[in-house]
Amino acid sequence: MLEMIPVDWVWGLIGGLLIGTGGAVFLLANGRIMGASGIIGGLVDGSGRNSSAERIVFLIGVFLLPILIKPLYRPFETHATTNIAVLVAAGLLVGIGTRIANGCTSGHGVCGISRLSLRGMVATVFYIMAGGLTVVLFRHILGVI
Repeated sequence: MLEMIPVDWVWGLIGGLLIGTGGAVFLLANGRIMGASGIIGGLVDGSGRNSSAERIVFLIGVFLLPILIKPLYRPFETHATTNIAVLVAAGLLVGIGTRIANGCTSGHGVCGISRLSLRGMVATVFYIMAGGLTVVLFRHILGVI
């Protein structure tokens, strides 16, 4: 008897298509790259005052959409740590890293690579390598996560 092939990858494909479509729509409608860290950063540091309404609407959508589509999902395990200090530190490090790199995965990875931006490709290679090294260090060497 044939075993069913796991279809969990479909959710990743759908998510990627939604992010890519959102990036394309944002670029076509605004003429700017959809980078989440830049959208948030512009609100925090005040550099995005002239577009603060659209930034806020974007962020509301980012927070509300998962709540709206939750009925479509079945329960799953994330295997994330339950150590709150590690989660807070990880979030802060990601935020600091996106400011240092002048962008995040949605800006450099999705929108930058799709536009064949050398800067986006180089940044993506480095943050993927940094993520891999972080997992090796914190999970396999230090055993924290």
